[in-house]
Amino acid sequence: MQYNPANPLIVQGDRTVLLEVDNPLHAEARDALAPFAELEKSPEHIHTYRLTSLSLWNAAAAGMSSNEMIDALATYSKFPLPPNLLTDIRELVSRYGRVSLRRIEGELRLICEEKALLEELARQKNVRNYLGQRVDATSFAIDDAFRGVLKQALISVGYPAEDLAGYTEGASLEVGLRETTRAGLPFRVRDYQRMAVEAFHAGGDVRGGSGVIVLPCGAGKTIVGLSALAALKKNTLVLTTSTTAVEQWKREILDKTDLADDMVATYTGDSKAIAPVTLATYQIVTYRPKRDGDFPHFSLFNDRDWGLIIYDEVHLLPAPVFRVTADIQARRRLGLTATLVREDNREEDVFSLIGPKKFDVPWRILESKGWIAEAQCHEIRLGLPHDARMEYAVAEWRDKFRLASENPVKDDLVEQLMEMHDGPDDRVLIIGQYIKQLRRIAERFDLPLIMGQTSNPEREELYGKFRRGEIRRLVLSKVGNFAIDLPDANVMIQVSGTFGSRQEEAQRLGRILRPKEGEAPAAFYTLVTRDTREMEFAHHRQLFLTEQGYSYEILDEADVADRVGSRVQEPGR
Repeated sequence: MQYNPANPLIVQGDRTVLLEVDNPLHAEARDALAPFAELEKSPEHIHTYRLTSLSLWNAAAAGMSSNEMIDALATYSKFPLPPNLLTDIRELVSRYGRVSLRRIEGELRLICEEKALLEELARQKNVRNYLGQRVDATSFAIDDAFRGVLKQALISVGYPAEDLAGYTEGASLEVGLRETTRAGLPFRVRDYQRMAVEAFHAGGDVRGGSGVIVLPCGAGKTIVGLSALAALKKNTLVLTTSTTAVEQWKREILDKTDLADDMVATYTGDSKAIAPVTLATYQIVTYRPKRDGDFPHFSLFNDRDWGLIIYDEVHLLPAPVFRVTADIQARRRLGLTATLVREDNREEDVFSLIGPKKFDVPWRILESKGWIAEAQCHEIRLGLPHDARMEYAVAEWRDKFRLASENPVKDDLVEQLMEMHDGPDDRVLIIGQYIKQLRRIAERFDLPLIMGQTSNPEREELYGKFRRGEIRRLVLSKVGNFAIDLPDANVMIQVSGTFGSRQEEAQRLGRILRPKEGEAPAAFYTLVTRDTREMEFAHHRQLFLTEQGYSYEILDEADVADRVGSRVQEPGR
């Protein structure tokens, strides 16, 4: 085993891995760890990773062996690897695929060649309720209705099943990708997008057809979806986060495939059309008139003979959609996301019901190749005004985060940052969690505000004006986190966020990562009130970006004023 005291990793027997940030080999070691380890903490000098069962299984499903994981740890470790850890990794990785679901003579079966293991699993309370008759010493018959819930049960007892039972064909659809878009621009699928589709499709083999593709925001996940549609040539249902996202998908499909307009329909609050390619929102499929009633729009999953269901932003999949997805395991399923992190800790359900991670590319690799914009991240720390400090001190615990987030000093910082980014090519997004705060900023600087209650036509009009440069600054509530296409945005000012949401941080940075020819790096600013609960949550939010190789420049509010002052004094200004 290789190891060297000059290396950056300390690998511990409890499956934690410490990474020295200031070590010259830090970036190499981080990239080697990323495929199979999960980042837990990222203070300034030492980052803490954990080798979780799910992180190891996702890596195994993507084709990484336990020996490759151990070699990566050994290459960058300061000390010999703990012997028990090597055994743990090999044992956990080996669990993926020891149990499989297959279709034999038309019957769904759970198969395990290890008779003792199958006997043990059959006695597990979570598992036995879904087993049918015993076929022989190594297999049970399974009711097709239990295909999804059985996979959930198996992963809960530590033995994720490899689903090799195949899929219903689905209705055929003749569709191809254009070489020149409807808009008259050349179009070509990028290499990594093509590789992602190939990993998902697996040439039509039963090992393909379900799984998750992880790509940065701005890297063209929609194009991966279109490419999968063109590869499979099947009727397809696309589920996404909002009506705005539905319209964006529709534009992309009509622009870049040869499908006629009447072959693509939208199923939203405004329209209930169904076509060979149907685009729907999570909100509409999970709508129910009564809290304890049925979901009337679940019928959409069976209204056509879908050959593919695409789950956009799969890390946001609502709980009821997991339920219906468990019932449609015979349909091919493609999940698209920038992060596998879920704030509700249901990553195992994504693995079981949508499928394991099949492909990902680190953000910094795509940045280095120019596919997404270079980004500079800044955390600006500011104090509470004297009168607000007392209000914060006596506030209830649950109110402290909101008070810190709505710190009025942030408004002055927004003004200074807009002064720094007032060039003709600058497009600035100001985004936050609290409507009162956003209204205050929008009114003070006479800026348009988009929030949940903004009508879809008004949203589309404002987004269009921003894309065309008719407006260069836009205030967004959290509706701006997901699936909006504003390719010219190059500055994001985050005035408040959803507690410690790593996924939100990823989505917001992604709004400014569309590549721009010959321009300065994109700038991402997050404003944080020091000595408050907001500081604690800010550290957690930044975990995702740290994992992807970004680092924050920490600034004081006075530093911003100095930079604005020095810019004003530049010659020619």
